[in-house]
Amino acid sequence: MKHFRHPARYYRHLKPHNASTLRKITKGFGMLLVVFFLGSVLTVGVLRYLPVSSSAFMLHQHWVDMMDGKGYKPIDQQWVNYLEISTHAFTAVIASEDQLFYQHNGFDFNAIQTALNRYIESGRLRGASTISQQVAKNLFLTPDKTFFRKGLEVWFTVLIESMWSKTRILEVYLNIAEFGDHIFGIEAASRRYFGVPAKQLTVDQSAMLAATLPNPLLLKANQPSAYLFKRQSWILNQMRHIELNVS
Repeated sequence: MKHFRHPARYYRHLKPHNASTLRKITKGFGMLLVVFFLGSVLTVGVLRYLPVSSSAFMLHQHWVDMMDGKGYKPIDQQWVNYLEISTHAFTAVIASEDQLFYQHNGFDFNAIQTALNRYIESGRLRGASTISQQVAKNLFLTPDKTFFRKGLEVWFTVLIESMWSKTRILEVYLNIAEFGDHIFGIEAASRRYFGVPAKQLTVDQSAMLAATLPNPLLLKANQPSAYLFKRQSWILNQMRHIELNVS
């Protein structure tokens, strides 16, 4: 006759093993969180001072090229500090992307609420990202639109706003923003489209570059459409009301 094992005895035998496995998983997850926390704080702290010559978005572009079978295509980007960038460029991106840049601490909650209301009404989620959020996303994350990535964006935005000055945030933003196909940063864009360094950008040129930021692959500063000229005109008008504080 086959020996019968009582179910209670069987499960009592398994419980210690399962509990031990759960403790190991929990401990491992906790250690990963600690490593991520310390690593992200250290990275953002170091990048407060060092030139930023690459970003997650630039690396993602190389990945996309490889997946599309295009091979390696170099990224056109040259770091310049804020003293080598026209003040018109700073004013233009604030006017275009984030007019409350100096008033908020990384998040424009009114814009977020408006975007959520539009999403509820139309099912389309439009961006409500501040310049600080865009720096966090472009520098550390990928273009994937997931709630997990959005959570990481919030975390890095908090770190950036806590550890960097507003001038540093603008400086990094203008050095890593995408301005065209494999063109990143204001210096590369200035030289490619207008043949001048970023320091020499005029108010009109700065507004034109800022006007392309919503979709720099479609909106081309050297081939402006009627829509792009309209955006440039709107930005120029808004720039008159922006008080710049770059120091």
